[in-house]
Order: sequence, then C-alpha cells, then structure tokens
Amino acid sequence: MEEEARLSIYRAARTIKRRENTLYNALRSIYDDSIFVGEIAQLWPELPLVANLRCGLWYSPKFHSTCYFKSTDGHTGNWSFNTSRLNLHVAHLAGQKGGCIVVDSTRKGKRFPDSMSKTIPIWTCVFNRAIANHRRRMQDNIKLINEEPNMPDERSHEWDSSLHLPLWVSKTEKASIETRLEEWTKDLEVSGVDIASLSSSLKKPLRPLWISQKTVIWLNEVPDHDSWDFTPIILVSASSSTGLIQHRSSEFSWNYIPGAGDDEESWARGLSPELFWNNVYDVINSGPDVCNQKVANMVEKDRVYRAQRGQNAPQITVKPQKSIDSSCVESALSLDGLDVKNGIQFSEADSTVYWLGTTNIAVGSALAAANTTSVDCILNCGLNSISVDHLKPKAYLHLPTLTSKFDRFSLRNNLAPAVNFAKLNLSNGNRLLVCCHDGEDISVCVCLAVLTALFHEGGTFDDGKSFSETHITKLDMRRRLVFLCEFATKARPSRGNLKQVFSFVSEGGDSLLSRYPE
Repeated sequence: MEEEARLSIYRAARTIKRRENTLYNALRSIYDDSIFVGEIAQLWPELPLVANLRCGLWYSPKFHSTCYFKSTDGHTGNWSFNTSRLNLHVAHLAGQKGGCIVVDSTRKGKRFPDSMSKTIPIWTCVFNRAIANHRRRMQDNIKLINEEPNMPDERSHEWDSSLHLPLWVSKTEKASIETRLEEWTKDLEVSGVDIASLSSSLKKPLRPLWISQKTVIWLNEVPDHDSWDFTPIILVSASSSTGLIQHRSSEFSWNYIPGAGDDEESWARGLSPELFWNNVYDVINSGPDVCNQKVANMVEKDRVYRAQRGQNAPQITVKPQKSIDSSCVESALSLDGLDVKNGIQFSEADSTVYWLGTTNIAVGSALAAANTTSVDCILNCGLNSISVDHLKPKAYLHLPTLTSKFDRFSLRNNLAPAVNFAKLNLSNGNRLLVCCHDGEDISVCVCLAVLTALFHEGGTFDDGKSFSETHITKLDMRRRLVFLCEFATKARPSRGNLKQVFSFVSEGGDSLLSRYPE
C-alpha cells in the first residue's frame, strides 16, 4: 500500500513537472532570456555574438557564428581538452574582432554551465600556453641568428598563460586542473594546429569573463574591450538561476523555465531556433492554449516547403503528453488543409560548402549538395537521395548511413565504397562534395576517412600510397581531423562515428580497399 502511494506521488510529481515544462513555457522563457542577451550584446556591439551549440542557439535571432564546447569536458574529475573540438575559428574570430561573446544556458541551480565554468577557461589557457611556447621558440631562434643569447625575453613575459577560473570553482579543483595543463598543451602542439597563425591572429592573450542575470553592471562604467590587456571571451549565461516563477498577464499566465533551450528533442516538437525566431511574435502572442497547435502547423508547413524545394524534410512525429487529468490531454494535431504559401516565415537551412584547403574535397549539408553546381561529383551519406540532374550518373553515389546512436556499424560498413568512389574521382582531378543531412557529423567522418586513406599528412593526394605504407595511429587521425576542422568550422563529429572511422583506417593498407573494386 505504501509502495503504491509512493508511486502515485512520483507519478503526480512527474505530471506536474510535465505541465510546467510545456512548449509555451519553454519558448516564452527563451524569449525573455533573449532580451537579456541582447542587452549584453549592445554593451560591446563590435564583438561578434557566438552561440554554443546547441542550447545557446535558441537565445538570439542572429549569431555571427557558432561553437561547440561540451559541459562534460568540464565536469569535476573528468576535465578534458579535446582536440576533436578545438574551436579554432573562435580563437581566430576573437583575434580579428578583439574578442567575442559566447552565449549558453543551463538548468536551475547553476548560474553557469560547466562549459563556461571550466571547459572554456581550460581552452583559453591551453591556447595561451601553446602560443607562449611558440613565441619563446621564435625569440630563441632570433637570438641565435643575431648571436645575442642574453637579449631580454620581453614578449613571452607579457603573455598571460595562467588559468583563470570563476571564483566558485574551488582552489582544490583548480590545482587539480593545473596539473593537466602541460599534458594538454603538448596534445595541442602535436595535433598539427597552425600555432604560428594563431599567434599572429591574437595580439593579446585570451581570457574568459563571466556575465549572468545576477551580474551587476554599471552602464556608465562599461569598459571598451580594447582597453583590456587581454582578448576577452565574454561568457553570457542567458537564464536566471532561480527556479520556476509564475508570470501573469491580463490574457494568460506562464511559468519561467531556466535553461529552457537545453535538450530540445524533449520539448521543441520539431521546431528549430531559426523557425522560432522567424515567427517569434506570432508564437509568443498565441498563448499557452493554442501554442502546440500553432507550432505543429508551422513545423509541418516548413517541412512541406523544404520538401517542395528538394531539401531533406522528414515527417515530424510528436507523442501526446500524458496527464492524470483527462481534461488536460491534448487534442490530436490536425494538419489537414494547410496553406503552405501563407502564414509563416520559413527557415533556410545552411547551404554553405566548406572546401578542405586544396584537396578538391568539400563537405556540406544535403541542401548545399542539391544547390551547388561547383562540383564534379557528389557522395551523399544522408538517408534521403537528392536531385542531381546536372551530374552524370556515375558522378553520384548514395550511401545511406545511420549515425552511431542508431547503428554502431552503418558508417564503418560504408567507408570502403565511399573511399573508393573518392579515389576514382580525385585521381581524375574531379571536385568531390561529401554531404549528409546537416554536414556536421557523418559527412565529416567520411571526409576524415578519405583524407586518411588517400592523402599524405600534409594534405597532398597520393592515391593511398602513404596509407598503405603506414600504420595509422589515433594521433595520425587526430591531426587530420584538426586539418579538416580548420576549414569545416561547423564540424561536430560524434565519438561513436569517429571510433568507426578509426576501426576502418587502423586495419591499414591497400588490401582493405582492394576488397571493394572500383
């Protein structure tokens, strides 16, 4: 009996939480938090606004760029500096603009996510240390050339390479992180990153600053970013750290959700940040009672619009929410008779093609592949085929590939035919585009396999000669991934897919490819 009572209380608590975390509450909370983000951005209008994927992307209608710093790399006892997520473009962007503003959010109980408390501070420190080492080596070389061994080492002393963490991180934890810095710096230096380019781009060392809704800022004393003796990485945590707060208006009430943009799969019902911001006032003014239906209509219209343009547009399936009170059960979503031409501002998926240096290889989304005419052949790793009427039949290969979350061997099984298709075309001087649904994961991993199997480490095509003569290590593959990410700034390869690539290339030799004739 007691167990049944406890179970009933648990179910009731879950139901209450589900009611509080409604779609309207999430979107209205995001909208309110975005006002704060906009106010901070206006304090330093010259600095580019950067969204930390994926949560941060919800909190402003417009970002200059995106980045990918994971909170798990900053979890206590699990600190990491990951060379597959170097975010080099952020460092270069900060160097060019004099700094940048990074936006993210977190659930209640914290002012900042661990990505901001520790991951990014570790990143800035490791980059600063690598740059300081590079400048010191350059000065040593100058001393030898000028035969002045006692020349003072001025620039390296000025470059701040210390670890800057927020005050709420304990001294014990800071000391533990500092013991790993030398190891992480070496990892960066051997990864193949162009430290010289970073050094010339950054005139001052990187340093994080933290701003939340509890931060007190005197508007008449806001310093100019050029006045600091460092390059600021301003970390803006968009949400309030307080719990649920009920807001009332003359029309309806709603509950504030801290970090509402997090875990979008659980609440967004197919809505994307871009589609939300294109129709924000229509959604916000709709109120909680009709929000779900309005969003469902928008998502379906946008899907049909993209499908008519030949873009990837899978059907969105939404499970009805459970509720103890039958009166709260949602009505079935009626999508019949939609007028696709009217009513909403559609989203425009990224159609950028990222060329990987002079390799004749590009990576991009399915939309990019469908729209581009600047390539000679396309390798499509997405689940859906695309229209490529401008290409010859043999210049298009479709290898539907599932991500490792759904199939641990799908990518691995497709890599040999993918590499052989690339080999056949690249050896003839053709320009190859590798695409998948978003151009960020599977297509990036396929490009990584092609670069490893067919190119010398310096990025020169050698038809697999160096691959057949070398035993590929994780460091070798990591260096090629760094090379790839320098050009494909939106690359976000998953760990499971990278493991499949390494499984493929670690078998080594041209005997692996010979089993799959061209």
